Amino acid sequence: MAEKKSFVLRVSAEMLKELEGWANDEFRSINGQIEYLLSQALNERKKAQRKRRADK
Repeated sequence: MAEKKSFVLRVSAEMLKELEGWANDEFRSINGQIEYLLSQALNERKKAQRKRRADK
């Protein structure tokens, strides 16, 4: 497993409340939910980059 790094993330109280609800719905911790969402976003970005390269 890759080494994990810690950092401070500041979000509004409203956003945190939404993330808490979403995480609970998917049986994840808030940290786990944020990590999942970031992974999804990075995977989508990689797909888009590969597609752009293939379209050239």
